[in-house]
Amino acid sequence: MLKSFSLGLLILIFLGMGPLMSLSPSEEIVVGTKEKNWVDSVFNSMTPDQRLGQLFMVAAYSNKDEKHFRELDTLVSRYGIGGIMFMQGGPERQARLHNRLQARAKVPMLIAMDAEWGLSMRLDSSTHFARQMTLGAMEDEKYVYLMGREIALKMKRLGVNVSFSPVLDVNVNAANPVIGNRSFGESKEEVTKRGIAYIKGLQDHGVIAVAKHFPGHGDTDTDSHLALPVIKHDIKRLTEVELYPFKKSFDAGVMGVMVAHLYLPTIDSTKNLATTLSKPLVTGLLKEKMKYKGLVFTDALNMKGVANYYKPGEVDLKALMAGNDVLLFPEDVQTAVNKIKEAINAGEIDTTELYLRVRKILHAKYWVGLNNYKPVQLANLKQDMARPLGNVVQEQLYEQAVTVVQNKNNLIPFRNLDTLSIASVAVGVAPNNKFQEVLSNYAPVAKFSISDRFAPDSAFTNIIPQLENHDVVIVSIHNMNSTPARDFGIGIGTRAFIQYLQDRTDKKIIVTVMGNAYSLKYFENADWLTVGYEDNPVSQSLMAQALFGARAAKGKLPVTASAKFKSGTGINTPSLNRLKYGTPESVGMDSKVLAQIDNIALEAIAYAATPGAQVLVVKDGAVIFNKSYGNYTYDKKKPVTNNTIYDVASITKVAATLQAVMFLKDQGKINLDEKISTYLPELKGTNKEGLILRDILTHQAGLQATLPHWQKTMDHRTLNQVFYASTQTDVFPNEVTPGIYSIKTMEDSLWTWTVNSKLLAKKKDAKSYEYKYSDLGFYILKRMSEKMLNQPIDEFLEQNFYAPLGMSTLTYTPLLKHPREVIAPTEDDNYFRKSLIWGTVHDQGAAMLGGVGGHAGLFSNANDLAKLLQMNLNHGDYGGHKYFNSDVVTEFAKKQYKSSRRGLGWDKPSPDGNGPTSNMASLNTYGHTGFTGTGAWVDPDNKLIYIFLSNRVYPDASNTKLVKYNIRTRIHDVIYKAIVPKT
Repeated sequence: MLKSFSLGLLILIFLGMGPLMSLSPSEEIVVGTKEKNWVDSVFNSMTPDQRLGQLFMVAAYSNKDEKHFRELDTLVSRYGIGGIMFMQGGPERQARLHNRLQARAKVPMLIAMDAEWGLSMRLDSSTHFARQMTLGAMEDEKYVYLMGREIALKMKRLGVNVSFSPVLDVNVNAANPVIGNRSFGESKEEVTKRGIAYIKGLQDHGVIAVAKHFPGHGDTDTDSHLALPVIKHDIKRLTEVELYPFKKSFDAGVMGVMVAHLYLPTIDSTKNLATTLSKPLVTGLLKEKMKYKGLVFTDALNMKGVANYYKPGEVDLKALMAGNDVLLFPEDVQTAVNKIKEAINAGEIDTTELYLRVRKILHAKYWVGLNNYKPVQLANLKQDMARPLGNVVQEQLYEQAVTVVQNKNNLIPFRNLDTLSIASVAVGVAPNNKFQEVLSNYAPVAKFSISDRFAPDSAFTNIIPQLENHDVVIVSIHNMNSTPARDFGIGIGTRAFIQYLQDRTDKKIIVTVMGNAYSLKYFENADWLTVGYEDNPVSQSLMAQALFGARAAKGKLPVTASAKFKSGTGINTPSLNRLKYGTPESVGMDSKVLAQIDNIALEAIAYAATPGAQVLVVKDGAVIFNKSYGNYTYDKKKPVTNNTIYDVASITKVAATLQAVMFLKDQGKINLDEKISTYLPELKGTNKEGLILRDILTHQAGLQATLPHWQKTMDHRTLNQVFYASTQTDVFPNEVTPGIYSIKTMEDSLWTWTVNSKLLAKKKDAKSYEYKYSDLGFYILKRMSEKMLNQPIDEFLEQNFYAPLGMSTLTYTPLLKHPREVIAPTEDDNYFRKSLIWGTVHDQGAAMLGGVGGHAGLFSNANDLAKLLQMNLNHGDYGGHKYFNSDVVTEFAKKQYKSSRRGLGWDKPSPDGNGPTSNMASLNTYGHTGFTGTGAWVDPDNKLIYIFLSNRVYPDASNTKLVKYNIRTRIHDVIYKAIVPKT
């Protein structure tokens, strides 16, 4: 017969505000009047059968049919069941079914879900946060709390008030087939710390946490879903290990506990009797010895660990008599009710005690707010469930968990990108996966993939010759499983391939495991080994970022994978200040506001301001917006992507020539207030002799805006054969565009014409020239830089900036590196080159030079350009390398004269608000625009970078709609509006 005890020991919640507490038998609890009155009123309004119904929590599937829904209707209205455990489905479908069932309930029901790693455990269209092994790898359990909070908030929005989490099993058995990565790890202390953080995250936000699987499912080699696992430990061992986290969680106030289906002969030797059905365990150990006073849930009663030995109805009765409060997942409620009533009538169950359990359930309902039940609001449900801050937490979890297990000679993170040739072989995932996509954001990475984890040997051997010219090979393993008996889904061919590369080549082989940490036992010979614990776009992205030092790796193994790789293993690696890739909210920006960029970009395309465009935003060193719109051309045959390369036009001035000039200044090689003829003696005796370098950089040296040099090389409307040929030769080496090559001496001609050009007239009595934007200054600055560097500017920049920064698309003459198909076309030139300009520079002067100009000629995608700008924003510090030793960027970015908004080379906002930037940009902002429809701006005050790339000059350079509709500036405005004010 069930033991009777006082009501005072079961009433454990005060005024719906605090968690259940573990109390000694002598303590009495006084609840608030409102709570007591509500519980009394509800209890007294129920019939004995309805009171019995409160003990049942049945399973509901929102993805099933109307027949299933009607069965649930019956269970609710006829038996007055106390709770629903929602299984598979979707958020909106579940909300509708929830409202339907609650409308039929006399007493609002507790709504529960298994949501160990988020609602995605059961629902589609939901955020997957992280499994508990991943959480166990983190140093700081505060992130577990944050995850619990986010899950709780999503649950509450969906009307769910009980979470069957966290798992407090100490997973000390690597062969465990059911717990494994559902556990925080093998350390009881770490499991406890993280478990309590998870509990508080849930319960601080109104959701009852249910610790499971009591008394501990961590040292089993059998899945209780399929059979009855046996644990033979004595009570001393159980107390020291398995029970430790549960006892600590009871002290911390966990409101629920779930009893596992285990066979524990030390506690109850009744043959084939699961712990769930054992009175010595549930009542004796849990409730009496450990003094647990919260809600006690059975594990699902349809699981084979109990269902193999007892029929439906019988198992429910035995679970109730063992001391459980809530009967989870009954297979036959009617039979169970009848069995319980028979036991009551036979005097086997004391109704006084039984009703105390019912009251305990009612108190829990009051705590979660069911005394003021309201249906789930369907309006905005989808948006609310996609709460952006949840994405921030998700990102934080995987970032904190990334673990570097082996790191010979500190190769990770990669530093000298100009000396490393990197290949990536992704096994178990299709091409264009997130991992390889993010790797390629940092450097030109040769990508190979083998989608079948169990592919034949030939799939691997075919790749080996293609790796010949690469120093570093990253072999990432994807789509793994968590089953030790199935080798975690890692095929023999994969292991043999890795072993071959390690033994038979001189390459540095980095093994990256995107799955269960126990699988690391297969890679003890790896000199470089990392583990990401899970395989999804977020975890893949964070792992790739850690390899390149965009983020530090801090994780530690939460379990022992082998004798070599023990729990706690993990090598901290530093951040190298490379660009991160993250969510807007992670840097204090509002993704909903940023979404307005879509409308402006699509407007530009709809109004034919440009056929295609790319917008990228960096905040606090993280790329948080990077989207492409439209197509290469207006025929819409080829969409642009984030990898599309654009002619950036005059951004060349600051992304190329100015970087060289700043380098010379940083090295002490030039004085900005010196005459240009000091560095270019050939200008002595010309009208350019006295021009001051600072004035040239600020466009107030009296230089003309531009000179149509190309017209001097035309014979009426045809190309003068003195200057051009249709075939490339030593005499005509410079490609103007495919099929047109300029003479070797073309640069000398352009220089002569530039030197001989007239200066602008000064105003009467003026001491200096007025501001006049000029390309000619950058012809001069390029010449000066090349002379002082003793090297062509494109070679210097590639060696000293572009290659070390990992940029392959930011380049002159892109057709030497990339197929034309990845480059956006520009103008259909019908006056000079008489062809569509596609892959060669649009600017005529730069084209005549073979594509390498001081004022134009660079091509890039937004991501690579952002690296250069971020390096400038970091005052020259990027990727573990100092590009400038002094704060030369800040010096050059300052406004120089009252009469002009310009910095040194950089353009800037206009103080009167009519400049090229958003009026919300700080006056310290610097950047540049380009004739082809480009713009790049750096705001050091807000640590913000904005890049807009387009080919607005296609097919006609006279198209000014981009300016007419103020597209670039309006997007810039949106970016500033998206910055959330700090409170």
